[in-house]
Amino acid sequence: MPDYSEYLQREPDIELQRKLTRVAWVVSVLIFSLVAVMGRYKLDVGWDLSFLPPVHAVLNSLVTICLLVAFFAIKNKNVTLHKRAIGAAVIFSVLFLLCYVAYHGTQQEVRFGDLNGDNEVDEIEKAKAGVARTVYLLVLATHVILAAVSLPFILITLSLGYTNHFARHKKMARWVFPLWLYVAATGPVCYLLLKPYY
Repeated sequence: MPDYSEYLQREPDIELQRKLTRVAWVVSVLIFSLVAVMGRYKLDVGWDLSFLPPVHAVLNSLVTICLLVAFFAIKNKNVTLHKRAIGAAVIFSVLFLLCYVAYHGTQQEVRFGDLNGDNEVDEIEKAKAGVARTVYLLVLATHVILAAVSLPFILITLSLGYTNHFARHKKMARWVFPLWLYVAATGPVCYLLLKPYY
């Protein structure tokens, strides 16, 4: 098993990095497009997928744990554990995305404060929800916006590590990692705040 210094001496694969960067942008655009479409159209698949929101929370929690393990592993120069933890975070993120698309592509949105389940939050319901609704909407907005903004850069950061561009990988990870961690950690928070309305 190579040690930390051996990893740093590997030659970068410039051509593969260029290809993976293009793939990162294409995948990101496709995911953005899919999320935009599923917000407008709901498919009837004949199954009740209303059980998925707690699954989303668990998967995001697992991503958060894996990212923290990866962070402390690389701080201790344990590249093997870092790579395994990042790989697990990617797997849990892909599973989350599949569950998220399945749920939001088939189920009506649940709105914070909607006590009677009519998919509308009237003034009385807003008053009852109080400041908690504002907190929820702020957390949700930052979660969604940062998820969208960070996705291509997460993929590019991963590809930089994969293609041995370690200096660039490290430089990018310094700001991409906190974004990914925030998005993963706020996913369960959004679920717990919205849970009374499911």
